[in-house]
Amino acid sequence: MSVWLPTGPCTPAACAAHTGRAAGVPRAVLRLAAALALLLLAVLTAPPVRLLPARSRHALVRAWSTALLRSLGVRITVHGAPGPDGGRLIVANHISWLDVPLVAAVLPSRMLAKSDIRGWPVVGGLAARAGTLFIERDRIRALPATVDTLTRVLLAGNRVTVFPEGSTWCGRAHGPFRRAAFQSALDARVPVQPVRIGYRLPDGELAGAPAFVGDDPLAASLWRIARARGVRAEVWLLPRIPAGRYADRRDLAAAARLAVLAGTERPEPTPLPQDLAPAPQSVPPARPPLPAIPAQPRPADRSPGRSHRTDQPAMPSATDRDSAKRPSASVHHCLNSSPAAASSLRTPS
Repeated sequence: MSVWLPTGPCTPAACAAHTGRAAGVPRAVLRLAAALALLLLAVLTAPPVRLLPARSRHALVRAWSTALLRSLGVRITVHGAPGPDGGRLIVANHISWLDVPLVAAVLPSRMLAKSDIRGWPVVGGLAARAGTLFIERDRIRALPATVDTLTRVLLAGNRVTVFPEGSTWCGRAHGPFRRAAFQSALDARVPVQPVRIGYRLPDGELAGAPAFVGDDPLAASLWRIARARGVRAEVWLLPRIPAGRYADRRDLAAAARLAVLAGTERPEPTPLPQDLAPAPQSVPPARPPLPAIPAQPRPADRSPGRSHRTDQPAMPSATDRDSAKRPSASVHHCLNSSPAAASSLRTPS
């Protein structure tokens, strides 16, 4: 396993516990049955849906994705508006496999996913039919070709969603943004759309159940989400970064990460060039930091190439055998101090 792969310290035991009300077993079973029915419906209808005009296709994708999330008991709040159509690179923080239908419910787009997902039962075939772009994460030599593919797709006027953290984090801590995908936005001269994702309980606290971290099996994650009550997914569509504002992918990735993390529970400082540093008033005051979550240092660039809350800012596979995100020995401790083989590596996108 390549040591350059993204890592994360989160584990299911420490990060994915549900502290709110729980649904009964019969309700949870019904939720899972409804979700499965929607997945099968999508598989059967995907070929004809792909033949529809983009506007009609996107409307169906939004409706289906919203229905899937609601079938699992997850409600959605959207802050901001999608803005005009056209090619753009959508970048978001990554917490769960739920992030994929969540983004699709707001901004239907083509997703960048790791090649392992292609082999997942039902989901893999559906992802391929939906136009997902796959990347072989353990082959660094394949990265330039992936960037070229992303560039061509963006130049064709498509929206592409990537999760540049490269791995799922629990939402209390966040990973650095890998920069390779940002090169495609520079080459295609398209804007970058930062998107902030969060999952919360009715009392405003972070919801743990959606977190898909560590060595969490997909079946366990599904059951945990189906048993949770009161989970609300929140999406902030943040101001787009216009094409040409940054000439370097390092600065573009740093600006996008700062935008995504600016209103999170605990924004983490990202080193920026002096002329890119935001004015102090542009960053909302952070809540007191959560314990035992050290700041994530910025690593060297190893890449080759709708709204119910008013207190928020108004803005828009596992690797082999589904055991990819092997956690480190101590959660949120000594980040990146262990090799990738001992850390969180799985991301469903």
